[in-house]
Amino acid sequence: MPLLIRKYKSTGGMMQEERIDDEDRIERYMRLFDKDDIKKLETGVKVFIEKDEWQLLP
Repeated sequence: MPLLIRKYKSTGGMMQEERIDDEDRIERYMRLFDKDDIKKLETGVKVFIEKDEWQLLP
């Protein structure tokens, strides 16, 4: 089961980590990325969108 990890800074300045394992949510989030970023994610490379760090683990 794939796991999408999102690391972001909350409004209070604390680093937060969200682990998404629901396949429907992962599919929706994948629509945010362009084709190059999706290829990187599929190989396990971390991708940055604005200030958020994303990583997809198989």
